[in-house]
Amino acid sequence: MAAHPQDPGAPDAPYLAFWQQRHLCTLTTLRPDGSPHVVPVGVTYDPEARLARVITLKSSVKVRHVLAAGPDGARVAVCQVDGGRWATLEGRAYVRTEPERVGDAERRYAERYGRTPTPNPDRVVIEIELTRAMGRG
Repeated sequence: MAAHPQDPGAPDAPYLAFWQQRHLCTLTTLRPDGSPHVVPVGVTYDPEARLARVITLKSSVKVRHVLAAGPDGARVAVCQVDGGRWATLEGRAYVRTEPERVGDAERRYAERYGRTPTPNPDRVVIEIELTRAMGRG
């Protein structure tokens, strides 16, 4: 059992508020040899859809790792920390290229981070279908 568990589809109010504040996050993917690859990212959290989203370029290493996992998706985690507050979301990641999904992710990013991403035709979204949430908001 995870310490400080949360329901990824119905987190408590402090946890959700923490995910709505502007914080830099990390995304952990697995390399082909099984070692973790951890990079800074912006993440948006949508508990109603049980999704976390990361916008990125289709040529990124994180995208290659997710695609290498195959059609069942890649097991990943996103995390953010601020002093004693921390939050982790885990699940299966998939790379989405559909313009409406990328546009939705860009809009959510702009809401959370206070800036609209520069248009880029090479942008994709990593959608994480959430299976676990933990932390203290």
